[in-house]
Amino acid sequence: MSTVMCFDFGLVRTGVAIGNTITMTATPETTLHSKNNKPDWEAISHLIIIWKPSQLVVGLPTNLEGSDTHATASVRRFCNQLQGRYQLPVAQENEQYSSIEAAQRLKETRQCGRKKKVSKEDVDQIAATIILENYFRTIQSQ
Repeated sequence: MSTVMCFDFGLVRTGVAIGNTITMTATPETTLHSKNNKPDWEAISHLIIIWKPSQLVVGLPTNLEGSDTHATASVRRFCNQLQGRYQLPVAQENEQYSSIEAAQRLKETRQCGRKKKVSKEDVDQIAATIILENYFRTIQSQ
């Protein structure tokens, strides 16, 4: 089994999901909070030690026509830092609409009996899960 860790990177919060290449499934793991506008490298290192992923995936924001958004450069920088720090392959997966879909999934869950209010942290984790699910579909179709 090959474990894959996915990040929905943001300057304030970063959602994290875990999956594996046997079942091609993803589950939300946590939301990390940035420290002084920088990723929480200590928490990321801790997750990598625990999960021992062989692949990292990061959601890449692009506009509908494929051009860069205002956040694309910071996400690419995060990808380069991940690769440099952990010496693991880092794939980029389109993240268009992942946060919108995540919020919708959480609202549907709430309507089915979940009592807890939907938080931004929940949305970030589910968005990372959606990005990882999309990544698995991409590699299956290749």
